[in-house]
Amino acid sequence: MEIKTMEAALFCNHCREEVNHEITYINDDIKSIRCEQCNKTKQLKVDVNRKFYKEIYDRISSKPTRITNEYREDLGHLLLSLPVRTISKPYRLLKDVNASRKILKQYKPKKKPS
Repeated sequence: MEIKTMEAALFCNHCREEVNHEITYINDDIKSIRCEQCNKTKQLKVDVNRKFYKEIYDRISSKPTRITNEYREDLGHLLLSLPVRTISKPYRLLKDVNASRKILKQYKPKKKPS
């Protein structure tokens, strides 16, 4: 899971003119749009849990195809890189999980008090 920000000149309904806005994405979905002049923010609903599970599913389900493609393209490279990749995989996986957990915690929906 990845958070990206970009700037774009958009028309602000509050300022009544075209000004720079900061757009925040979670993966490829827009999470928020903030006017840099008046600081008004429009939050869009993104189900981060669903995005997280879909990303994990896609990575797991596509692994056999990716390994097969690597095998067909360059068997020698695959055989040489496999031991190093096998050893480093737990660390890379832990890094990805920690980054995703931070995002999930940051954008977790707030529970309404009873």
